[in-house]
Amino acid sequence: MASAKKAVLGPLVGAVDQGTSSTRFLVFNSKTAELLSHHQVEIKQEFPREGWVEQDPKEILQSVYECIEKTCEKLGQLNIDISNIKAIGVSNQRETTVVWDKLTGEPLYNAVVWLDLRTQSTVESLSKRIPGNNNFVKSKTGLPLSTYFSAVKLRWLLDNVRKVQKAVEEDRALFGTIDSWLIWSLTGGASGGVHCTDVTNASRTMLFNIHSLEWDKELCEFFEIPMKILPNVRSSSEIYGLMKISHSPKAGALEGVPISGCLGDQSAALVGQMCFQDGQAKNTYGTGCFLLCNTGRKCVFSEHGLLTTVAYKLGRDKPVYYALEGSVAIAGAVIRWLRDNLGIIKSSEEIEKLAKEVGTSYGCYFVPAFSGLYAPYWEPSARGIICGLTQFTNKCHIAFAALEAVCFQTREILDAMNRDCGIPLSHLQVDGGMTNNKILMQLQADILYIPVVKPSMPETTALGAAMAAGAAEGVGVWSLEPEDLSAVTMERFEPQINAEESEIRYSTWKKAVMKSMGWVTTQSSESGMP
Repeated sequence: MASAKKAVLGPLVGAVDQGTSSTRFLVFNSKTAELLSHHQVEIKQEFPREGWVEQDPKEILQSVYECIEKTCEKLGQLNIDISNIKAIGVSNQRETTVVWDKLTGEPLYNAVVWLDLRTQSTVESLSKRIPGNNNFVKSKTGLPLSTYFSAVKLRWLLDNVRKVQKAVEEDRALFGTIDSWLIWSLTGGASGGVHCTDVTNASRTMLFNIHSLEWDKELCEFFEIPMKILPNVRSSSEIYGLMKISHSPKAGALEGVPISGCLGDQSAALVGQMCFQDGQAKNTYGTGCFLLCNTGRKCVFSEHGLLTTVAYKLGRDKPVYYALEGSVAIAGAVIRWLRDNLGIIKSSEEIEKLAKEVGTSYGCYFVPAFSGLYAPYWEPSARGIICGLTQFTNKCHIAFAALEAVCFQTREILDAMNRDCGIPLSHLQVDGGMTNNKILMQLQADILYIPVVKPSMPETTALGAAMAAGAAEGVGVWSLEPEDLSAVTMERFEPQINAEESEIRYSTWKKAVMKSMGWVTTQSSESGMP
């Protein structure tokens, strides 16, 4: 029986999806794009001081092993032969910064997460050194100077952590974003691990020239980053190395399988949503919210607070594609905050139930600027506020306002995108964990006043990484030709309120955003070590 089943399935592709709040390993059928099995583990976030966000790189790596092992067990129970897994792709939370010792494989400090604000003073002093008439950082990288990107986090580690300084002096230090840390570890670590990254992750460090597609000497000098610690930059779809994890017996079944796809999570979702044409866009609802629009082979610079970034480069000899990105720091994270900090829900799913009870925020607005405001404002001094409260307000209204906040923030970046592109989007393609929330999806359609379209398989980030891995030269089990891409079933949400009401709510939201700004004057919580 099992052999008959194996024959039907054909080649499989695995994907590691290492996000900010959880890690997953998923296995897809490369011919039908069907998800066969997966496992997910939540990741701890540490907040050692106000505004600081860290994770343990070893816990992240362990969670990857655990997800691989559990998924392989589940495939075994389904009578699916794991020797059919022909390639593995990696997709990851971007910008999060790790420095480790290449001789021992030990991290030299916790991973400094993209949301972390400790570098605000570093950003302020650096910005004074950029000439007003020549913002070479923005023109080379497509990014505004912000705590969000890796270069300033790495600068902080070099300035403040003696173990990191010493390892750099002794030539033992390697820097990487999460993709690099995982690929290095999964291909052997201290015994022969491959130190590389792909163009999409490199484009989020602020050290990478998005035109020449290489580390930029001038940028490295500006941030005073030694180039010898940087990973090699590769395309998003090629064989980087082979799985070498014999110490993990169950995951060891994948020994020798090529790791051949690597995309930052937002690029991976763009690929997984099949947005290969200029003008196609997707919005992913994860810890944050990220709207990316494919701009084809040209870099488009935004006039309205969006980032210019590398979308993908699907092969060594393939062209690079660019995207405009609207980045919102806090989306799903606001739900986690209601759960972990306020305790008004026990699980993230409960938010839908609370919101449904009232069906309105009753004039309550929630601006979750926990890490300042990202696009389109780039206002680091903002902090979270809940306003419009009365004695009538209860936890259900706050839950509803939290969901609305995600939708309003999306509307702000969609408006910016429409202004930059000149052609308004006629519908919004969405994905990510929060899209399982039907109230959120309906609210989003109402607030944008365009249909919201969601694939029935929401794991598009992992799918994108699997597609890149399976399509790599030397693997060749996944065709990315338009005629070979399987049709995806979609669920559609149409706007149900009148446009005028939508506009009134949106303008009140903007008033609330203004009230959240200018909250923090100087960052007192930054200097030195915990």
